[in-house]
Amino acid sequence: MDKTDVLVIGGSAGGPIAGISARRSYPDKKITIVRMEEKVLVPCGIPYIFGTVGSPEKNLIPYDVLFPKNNIDVIIDEVTDIDKGAKKVKTSKGEEIGYKKLVLATGSLPVVPPIPGVDLDNVFFAKKDVDYLNGVLKALEGVEDIVIIGGGFIGVEFADELKKKDLNVTIVELLPHCLQLAFDEEFSLKAEEKLKERGINIITNTSAKAILGDKKVDSVELSSGEKLKADAVLLGIGARPNVELAQKLGLKMGGTKAIAVDEYMRASEEDIFAVGDCAEKKSFFTGKPSGLRLASIAGMEARIAGANLFELKHKNDGVVGTFSTIIGDLAFGVAGLTENAAKDAEIDYIKAEGTTFDKHPGLMPNTSKMHLKLLFSKSDEIIGGAVYGGSTAAEFTNIIASMIQQRLKIEEVVKFQMTTQPALTASPITYLIADVAEMAMANLQ
Repeated sequence: MDKTDVLVIGGSAGGPIAGISARRSYPDKKITIVRMEEKVLVPCGIPYIFGTVGSPEKNLIPYDVLFPKNNIDVIIDEVTDIDKGAKKVKTSKGEEIGYKKLVLATGSLPVVPPIPGVDLDNVFFAKKDVDYLNGVLKALEGVEDIVIIGGGFIGVEFADELKKKDLNVTIVELLPHCLQLAFDEEFSLKAEEKLKERGINIITNTSAKAILGDKKVDSVELSSGEKLKADAVLLGIGARPNVELAQKLGLKMGGTKAIAVDEYMRASEEDIFAVGDCAEKKSFFTGKPSGLRLASIAGMEARIAGANLFELKHKNDGVVGTFSTIIGDLAFGVAGLTENAAKDAEIDYIKAEGTTFDKHPGLMPNTSKMHLKLLFSKSDEIIGGAVYGGSTAAEFTNIIASMIQQRLKIEEVVKFQMTTQPALTASPITYLIADVAEMAMANLQ
């Protein structure tokens, strides 16, 4: 039986980061990662395989460099059973590996809705599998009409990328607007406006009743009775925690059917940690269970777990939630609470918003208009922000997320010291983070 100090199960975002963080915190420990995939995809890059990037092989995490650099052993295999008493695992190839500390980073699986016809040919999911996605690419050759069920980030990004292939693309969304779970209405409307400009058809307030066809899909029947021609269907309606191993192990589950963990990322059994989509999350704002599942969150949790394996060093304060995407040339970002989320959490807030150019003066080449909305609690803390504009919108969102995580007061945001350079940033006179915060401060008085 092989033995290791740290055994990590899972090869996507959470597992490798946990291994690398463990190496940095415990340089003398033996660290082993078991993953099923020979090639590991960048999870958030999957939609771009179908347009910008062009193939799964161009969307891989370079673990052939990262693991040797960090002295991490890798086993390509599947863990099928865990003996927590003996502290060992068994793999599909019959190997046994003993461990001192175990990290579960088994991720998530696409949600398969109970829609008749979901098993027809040319009905696809956003699976993190190179061979599967190559099969999807091949199947889409010669396709003209594609229906995307789900108008969240996955669905919207797939739609935008597939439109680059000049396909007839339709998004079917159950809610009143696309991206509604992440953005307030005016941002969702702006996103839908951009999607429509790109020639993408959007049907909201509607569900898919059935996927029709003889062996292979030919149409989608909607709850309204309308039938949409479809040579292919892509389902992007979310993911569920992959907790099969954890359940076999008898680990406690949380309210979102993910592995229950404490603030140190420890599961209910001694010496076992869980990170990423398979682990329960708690809201930074309310402490209640959160359904957020993001690679960035997995990375944060993995760094906490990796550092805490043999000595408790870091605590998880909960998930802030920060998203970004781009439709055509218009980028969107949101961090923390939206107005809708603040109302649902019964948090009183004030808001302010503004618009400016992302370079100065506004006649600089490649200048875009940027719009920002900030939310502050009545106790003066920044609790949310949303932005749309040029490509800098995502890093703007990261700045806001950091401010939220540090619980900055409105006065501190007003005094934010930024760099400004005409070709790179907005003018210091109208730099949106400080400018909008100052507007919000006036609303407090």
